[in-house]
Amino acid sequence: MELEIIKPSYDLPAENDNLSFAGMKQPFLELPNVLNNNLNITSNLNLTSSNQVQNLPTLKNTTPFITANSEDITLSILKEKCVIPVFTKDNEITISHSDFIETSISAIKKMFPNETFDEPEIRVSHQIKGRVPEAIHKNVKDLQENEKTQYFERMGFIVRIPSITEDINGNKLALTIGGVRSYNLENLYNKKTYEKFKFFIGFQNMVCCNLCINTDGFQSEIRAMSFLDLEEKIMQVIQSYQANEHLNSMKNLLEYSLTERDFAQIIGKSRLYNYLPRKEKSLLPELLLNDGHLSTIAKDYYQDESFCRNSDGNINMWEFYNLLTGSNKSSYLDTFLDRGVNAFGFATGVSKALSDSSTSYSWFLS
Repeated sequence: MELEIIKPSYDLPAENDNLSFAGMKQPFLELPNVLNNNLNITSNLNLTSSNQVQNLPTLKNTTPFITANSEDITLSILKEKCVIPVFTKDNEITISHSDFIETSISAIKKMFPNETFDEPEIRVSHQIKGRVPEAIHKNVKDLQENEKTQYFERMGFIVRIPSITEDINGNKLALTIGGVRSYNLENLYNKKTYEKFKFFIGFQNMVCCNLCINTDGFQSEIRAMSFLDLEEKIMQVIQSYQANEHLNSMKNLLEYSLTERDFAQIIGKSRLYNYLPRKEKSLLPELLLNDGHLSTIAKDYYQDESFCRNSDGNINMWEFYNLLTGSNKSSYLDTFLDRGVNAFGFATGVSKALSDSSTSYSWFLS
């Protein structure tokens, strides 16, 4: 399905607490190609691409990429049923969730002109409800649907590229881009300024729908003033991504394994980590997973259908990494991507500690 960058239009302006919203129609915005149109990241990758596979079917996910406190939503609902917050002091419009998604799609189509794309999978949370001015004095039970307004404070999305895949230990990985937008990180009570976005390019494990993200494919804060500015910075992230190095690092996890004792030691030390004195904690690698995540990892060590321990209690580091990313699905949208990157760093760090006790990660095994 071809997606055009078309700004949503709303007939009814609305208010919600101290925030005001845009009700104006926006013209069609065509984003120029600011980077090399012919750049194709697959040219240096040993991956399945659309150049070798014809009529490749869309990869179907069985579970969401994130579950905690979020719900599924379509792009059309975001565009047609959600109002857009503005900066209250100058009434300047924000870049909406749908704008972010469509700008990202525009960027990847320019960076991957010969590939196929799945429709975006979108999750939202923290619904903010409102009503049109004409219904301001009505009781809630008397409100008609056309008198209600809403937007979602937080939104995350992914777009898979099913024509670019790789296999690791029998798990099909599809190249995937995505991002997170959180209005709670913006000062909407002030004048318009740079808006903040998180964006990544990495892989999705289609066995479990876990996202595999590395630091060079992730930008924790893109600051943009316009659609053009946002698209250019997204394309820069894609251009800097070293996909082969990321894949090789994930494949290297297969060379290391944890015994049941090692696994128990890591879980125990990880629980202690969050309660260490600040000085001691500062000397260790950062671990963003909390006790809830660690409980899920411990449970899935025994129960996960794809990545649980084997018959002698051992688990390889690729499986351990997927237990980490699986537990991350219970994170809130605004912390989800940061924890996903941290999970990969933790898994690779522990792998090195298994053969080199001098690394800082060896504390988790000692």
